[in-house]
Amino acid sequence: MIQIRKILFPTDYSRCSNEALVRALWLAEHYGAELYILHVFLPLENDPHGVSHYLPSLDSIQEQIDRLPGATRAGTSKTYTDIKTITDTVRGISAPSAILEYAGDHEIDVIVMGTHGRRGINRLMMGSVAEDVVRMAPCAVMSVRDPARRTSPAHVLVPVDFSDHSVQALSVARSLAADLDATIRVLHVIEEVIHPSFYVTGQTSLSAWFPELEATALKEMRRLTARAGGPDVPIEYHIKEGRAAIEIVSFAKRQDIQLIVMASHGLSGIEHLLLGSVTERVIRLAPCPVLTLKSFGKRLLRAEEQRAVESE
Repeated sequence: MIQIRKILFPTDYSRCSNEALVRALWLAEHYGAELYILHVFLPLENDPHGVSHYLPSLDSIQEQIDRLPGATRAGTSKTYTDIKTITDTVRGISAPSAILEYAGDHEIDVIVMGTHGRRGINRLMMGSVAEDVVRMAPCAVMSVRDPARRTSPAHVLVPVDFSDHSVQALSVARSLAADLDATIRVLHVIEEVIHPSFYVTGQTSLSAWFPELEATALKEMRRLTARAGGPDVPIEYHIKEGRAAIEIVSFAKRQDIQLIVMASHGLSGIEHLLLGSVTERVIRLAPCPVLTLKSFGKRLLRAEEQRAVESE
């Protein structure tokens, strides 16, 4: 069973942030959680994560934050009047580090934030606050890029790679699906890397060369689901070939997925520089919110359920 008591919503007042607030309010109402609304004041104008202009004082920032929940609620079909909200402002040299420190100090269970989905040269030069937070957060992070739906997700996608991280994602997804009366779609992508010596045959599919791959993958997916445990919810299994991030995003678009739940391996430093992250690419391109789970820090499952998953 999912346990969410405290949700952190960092905002920079952009349209992207406001869309994420809709999802944060929904999550807070559904789980009876407190909602912390945070703005990081960056006094250094050349900060790579900064917005294009700065408000004159912390007091004026606080005034905007105080108005933010009411303004956003007025634009939705619900009022969310029962949600306890805490608004705060902090000074910081960089937005990600300030958000992460605040989340740790306040024992946040989930961070809900917007991502601008930068790609190419803009991402290289500007970076991404959301990606930095996802990579280093001490808790789960829900990233929202496009306008969020006001309804509960009916279809939840869980991409798996057969690691222990995938077991954690499946376990949380099953509990979420039970809470939301949703269907889970488990997806495994067989990375499509064909050796040049095979080009002359005209076969570009690994399954054509190794027909047992899909059967083996399906068997492993079912075994992984059994290890994850959790409530009995509808589960479908899907196997695709190609590049993991591209296939995950394409599947989400075609299948009208409303939430993606996936694990982050937490790569940093040279490993992250060289290998990148499938999770971060999915966050950048996904047509729906992405809930990223960590292998450390705060967990969403109740303690006894978390111990059961880890003992499998």
